[in-house]
Amino acid sequence: MQQESTRNPVHGAWRPVALACLVFALLTACSAPVSEPEEEVRDWVRRGVEAAENKKRRTLMNMVSPAYADARGNQRDGIDKLLRFYFLRMNTVRLITSIEDISIIGDSAAEVVLKVGMAGTHDGVLGFSADAYRFAFELQRQDDEWLLIAARWGEWGKELK
Repeated sequence: MQQESTRNPVHGAWRPVALACLVFALLTACSAPVSEPEEEVRDWVRRGVEAAENKKRRTLMNMVSPAYADARGNQRDGIDKLLRFYFLRMNTVRLITSIEDISIIGDSAAEVVLKVGMAGTHDGVLGFSADAYRFAFELQRQDDEWLLIAARWGEWGKELK
């Protein structure tokens, strides 16, 4: 004769939730505290991703210093044209980012290295495209705002230029 269980099936459901909370608490406790400038830079990246996914070129350009210049010979106007072309070509834009490193120099400079998976839909033959890049952004704080002053990038696994 088989004995019928009298346990409430919801009784054991709290265990995965408690375990997840415990793991989160341990990871949070073990990680190094994030400085205020670092958190501001992380927020700068989040705002940039949101603006790019919503194809808000002006918002992105407000995050770029008028003094922007990079090793490829681009200046601020060149970046603006590059974004304009990309956003006109793409119907949708999706980004997956992973910050590799943030270096804060004093209180007024920072470098961010991140990987970005970029995907989007367009009116081409296949209707979509996807790429993976690595970026190194140099930021400078001007009037309490972080602004991009230079950037290097390349396809994932290749040299940054």
